[in-house]
Amino acid sequence: MTAKLETENKDEMEDSRAPLLEHLKELRTRIIYSIIALAIGFTICLFFVRPIFDLLVLPFEQAVAKVSADLVANGKEALDGDLIYTQVLEFFFVKLKLALFGGVVLSFPVLAYQIYKFVAPGLYKNEKMAFLPYLIVSPLLFLVGASMVFFFIFPYVLEFGLRQQQAFSTGASVTLLPKVSEYLGLATTLFIAFGLSFQLPVILSLLGRAGIVSSMALKKGRRYAVVGIALFAAFVTPPDPITQIVLGSAIYLLYEISILSVRAIEKKRPEEDN
Repeated sequence: MTAKLETENKDEMEDSRAPLLEHLKELRTRIIYSIIALAIGFTICLFFVRPIFDLLVLPFEQAVAKVSADLVANGKEALDGDLIYTQVLEFFFVKLKLALFGGVVLSFPVLAYQIYKFVAPGLYKNEKMAFLPYLIVSPLLFLVGASMVFFFIFPYVLEFGLRQQQAFSTGASVTLLPKVSEYLGLATTLFIAFGLSFQLPVILSLLGRAGIVSSMALKKGRRYAVVGIALFAAFVTPPDPITQIVLGSAIYLLYEISILSVRAIEKKRPEEDN
């Protein structure tokens, strides 16, 4: 009897070990494809790093032009509008980081598809069909968040910072000398923060479809969500209350949209079960 139980236990261990090895092989394959896609995206962006940087500097140039126009109207000198670097290889590494950032954005559809291919074997046919739309909606929402930063938030933050310069009666002055690395860091931080924040409906909808969260739980958790959103907005944005309020308001609106989305999924679930 004991020998029979030991044999059955060994068979169960072998059966569980085989699927685990298959999953690890599949994971390795998806990681390799993702790295290749990222490398290709990085290489492509490396050749176009200057136009990409010119595009990112456009909000700064617009802010400088606007502030300079006001200064000239008041009889003062216009701003230089230069970005500086203080280390020999600083700007070179900035270009590499910018190419890597662009490579991630460019290869995102491939990365998302690899994630889908990894989890798809464990999904039913109707779950696969339900999961596919999120692969399209997710990059679109990220683009909406990044566009909001580029056209509205970032120009305001830059103009606010440039207007802090002032001259004293003694002739001395407080002048902004922005480093190119710090400028790029601020730009990418805001893009990523807003882009990821706009993924909230996708994440909560997927959790709702999996039955991990419910619309009622999200409604009851509003007060905690508000606190978490406020802390997140304060952490990822510059010490500027306007930017924090805009980001926090946008995330809260997306939270309410997520509640409606999860509620719609719950109403549709009985029909899918039948």
